[in-house]
Amino acid sequence: MGIIKAAASAVSGALADQWLEVIEADNMGDQTVFTKGVAVRKGSNTKGTENTVSNGSVIHVYPNQFMMLVDGGKVVDYTAEEGYYTVNNSSLPSLFNGQFGDTLKESFNRIKYGGVTPASQKVYYVNLQEIKGIKFGTRNPINYFDTFYNSELFLRAHGTYSIKITDPLLFYAEVIPKNADKVEIDSVNEQYLDEFLEALQSSINQMSADGTRISFVSSKARELGKYMADTLDEDWKRMRGIEIQSVGLASVSYDEESQKLINMRNQGAMLSDPSVREGYVQGAVARGMEAAGSNANGAMAGFMGMGMGMNAGGGFMGAASASNMQQMQMQQSAQPRAAAAPAGSWTCSCGAVNTGKFCSECGKPAPAPAGTWTCSCGAVNSGKFCSECGKPAPAPSGEWTCSCGAVNTGKFCSECGKPRQ
Repeated sequence: MGIIKAAASAVSGALADQWLEVIEADNMGDQTVFTKGVAVRKGSNTKGTENTVSNGSVIHVYPNQFMMLVDGGKVVDYTAEEGYYTVNNSSLPSLFNGQFGDTLKESFNRIKYGGVTPASQKVYYVNLQEIKGIKFGTRNPINYFDTFYNSELFLRAHGTYSIKITDPLLFYAEVIPKNADKVEIDSVNEQYLDEFLEALQSSINQMSADGTRISFVSSKARELGKYMADTLDEDWKRMRGIEIQSVGLASVSYDEESQKLINMRNQGAMLSDPSVREGYVQGAVARGMEAAGSNANGAMAGFMGMGMGMNAGGGFMGAASASNMQQMQMQQSAQPRAAAAPAGSWTCSCGAVNTGKFCSECGKPAPAPAGTWTCSCGAVNSGKFCSECGKPAPAPSGEWTCSCGAVNTGKFCSECGKPRQ
């Protein structure tokens, strides 16, 4: 008994009436991993038994479906290729491997039809889509040694993960309960969830060994998925034909003692900053004065009590404040100062500091020094005549030179009184 591929035109055209039955998968939701095939159209075989697939019937296989033809509890043929197939009781198995290539041959040899007399013939489908939204949650806190906090902490994790069936024949043989017609992932997930949580703890411990801070775990879902795949995939593929696709962490929380340790460490880190510590000291003084002013026995009694307290603890508060100020001054003096520009250097408009005649970054020439002028021969001068070619300096804008040699800016020469020509 086997299947042969049918022409789509024959199935959809007038020849479709020749088929005895048309079979396709029963309703397959996103959590369905396995379901039986149902007859969507009855043909002329009205006397056939319920558990017999009539010779010449048509089987529909849609994308992301793996179809198996089962006879007497044994898989006698299968296909991972979408299309139309006809049942041929006289043919040998065709074994359309599709996307799986030769990987299914070994699995088929383990569970194939054993030669017994057929007693029941059925069509089954395995869902090849990613099965998403499988919920998980740690029952007990998971220990996590954090090198940053230098402490053994404990966390809880909740979220979802997804799987994908990589060997449907092995999955059918090892996972699907006997005589089941439809299987949802939740009905077979109890044992796998225990194994998943065990692998989750191993993976989280590996993240700890790799030095990942505990506060970063919730943002490392992709890395955690890779750890999980390394831990589980080899066994799950070999034993059940499935693998982890992704892990999504909805929440990561700490137990009460771990939260206290984290808060204490963070507070200590903040108070190691003298400016924060000084603010804390000043705030404590301000809160004391506010409490004294609202004393139930009167503000005077409150301030008297505060004065006594200040006499007792003022020395400590003053010393702490002085220490804070000293540390802040030391930090400010330790800050690197900007290095002074080398003598004779100039800053280009592009921001580069140079000492030569041209910018080392953009090639622009150095600007002329203040009070100098550039002759047409290229020489830079500060006197009235060019030191290279002897040409006189150009008159400033708005100036003119009288015939007597005086340089003027007005309408008349300031030396001889001649009007501007």
